[in-house]
Amino acid sequence: MEEQKHTFIEHLAELRKRLIISLIAVGIGFGICYIFSKEIFHLLMIPLNKTLPPETTMIFTSLPEAFFTYLKVALLAGIFVASPVVLYQIWLFVAPALYSREKRYVIPFVILSTLLFIGGASFGYFVVFPFGFKFFLGFATDLIKPALKIKEYLSFCSILLLTFGFVFELPLFILFLAKLGVVDARMLSRNRRYVVLAIFAAAAILTPPDVVTQFMMAGPLLILYEVSIWVAKVFGKKKEVEETPE
Repeated sequence: MEEQKHTFIEHLAELRKRLIISLIAVGIGFGICYIFSKEIFHLLMIPLNKTLPPETTMIFTSLPEAFFTYLKVALLAGIFVASPVVLYQIWLFVAPALYSREKRYVIPFVILSTLLFIGGASFGYFVVFPFGFKFFLGFATDLIKPALKIKEYLSFCSILLLTFGFVFELPLFILFLAKLGVVDARMLSRNRRYVVLAIFAAAAILTPPDVVTQFMMAGPLLILYEVSIWVAKVFGKKKEVEETPE
């Protein structure tokens, strides 16, 4: 019992260490990105500007709103800048549970997970944003004009970018579980119907409350799940191999 308690405390200390390093990395990324926060926000505005009526501008309705918006922009960008470090810390935290031969995949893991994270956010920016903005602004009329607040627009963008970034990690997450022997391709295929329901429920929770963005998240998630089944089938743990973790 005492040994289990000691091991649990060690895990907590390790988790604390990884969290502190991750927060420092995000903080450094935040500081760098704040210098370019206006340019980054203008970059976020590009998909919207292409669909807004001519001479339409963004507004803010309280004195500190613009200042805090730029802070949030810098934090959002800082998370993406620091993502390789954060993902590396995640790998270091779970590495003790891996076999020695699997620990050699740290560099491919960090590179692939970073590409998936940025790729998911890019999908949101280049595909979901233009389609979604065009759909919603299509309800404007001569009597109903859009007057968008920068605070609400940034919140909308942040939720979608981060959410798409995280959900695109699904194949890598399934790969990790498959390598540990927690799941396999047969299990994933057998439970497909329940996963479909869970995906639509997750899309409804993670995205803003509208059907369009929910379906635009659920669609890629369904595709990623099918990719994950293939990944688990090809790279899943082989039962006949026996090796103890280091």
